[in-house]
Amino acid sequence: MADLDPSLASQETDSDELFCLPGERLCRVEDNIILGLGTYEQNGYIYACKSGIVNIDASDENTQIVSVHKPGFHLTIPVTGDVVTARVLVTTPKFAKCAIFCVRNQLLENSYRGLLRKEDVRETEKDRVDIYKSFKPGDVILARVLNQMEQSFLLSTAETELGVVIAYASDVRKNRVPMIPVGWAEMQCPQTTIKEPRKVAKVLPESTIKIEK
Repeated sequence: MADLDPSLASQETDSDELFCLPGERLCRVEDNIILGLGTYEQNGYIYACKSGIVNIDASDENTQIVSVHKPGFHLTIPVTGDVVTARVLVTTPKFAKCAIFCVRNQLLENSYRGLLRKEDVRETEKDRVDIYKSFKPGDVILARVLNQMEQSFLLSTAETELGVVIAYASDVRKNRVPMIPVGWAEMQCPQTTIKEPRKVAKVLPESTIKIEK
C-alpha cells in the first residue's frame, strides 16, 4: 500500500476517506506507484492538483495508482480487455496517441492517455499498415486495452469491430459533416463525395447483439 503523507490524516471525512487540497503532498514516488488523475509529480513526491478524495487503486499485483477525485464520483480505470472510446490526438509513422474518454459505457471525468502502435492496428498484413491511412487527428475510435504502461494504456484496433467510428474530412474548415463508411478501409464525405482512407470499425447491427437475461 502506498504510504500517504501523515498530514492527510487530519483531513479524514466521516467515511474515513482522506480529503486533500490542491498542492497537498500525497506520497513519495516509488517504482510501483503510478500517477493517476488529479495528481502531479515534483521533487520525488506526488501532489494533488485539485481538491477531492485520495484514491489508491491496484492496477495489478505489483502496481498502484494514486489519484484524486470528487466526493461521490465513481472512479473508472481501464483494465486489460476493456473496450474504450478514444479521440486520436497525434499520428506518427509508428503509432497514434489518443485520449481515452469513455470506458465500456462509462463517460470519464478526465481522459487517460492511450497509445496505438502500428502493429496493433489490424490483425492481418501488419507489415503493410500505414498509420496515416488508418487514422487522422480528431477521429473517434473504438479500441481494446491490451495492457497498461507507466502513464498510458496500450490499445488495439485489430478486431473487425474496432477502429474509426466518427471522422470528418481533412478540410474540416469547410465540412463538419461526419463521413460515412464505404468499406473496411474507406470513409466518404456525403457532401463532397470525397473518399479518405481509414481503419473503419465494423459496427454490428443492434439485432445481432445478444442480450443476457
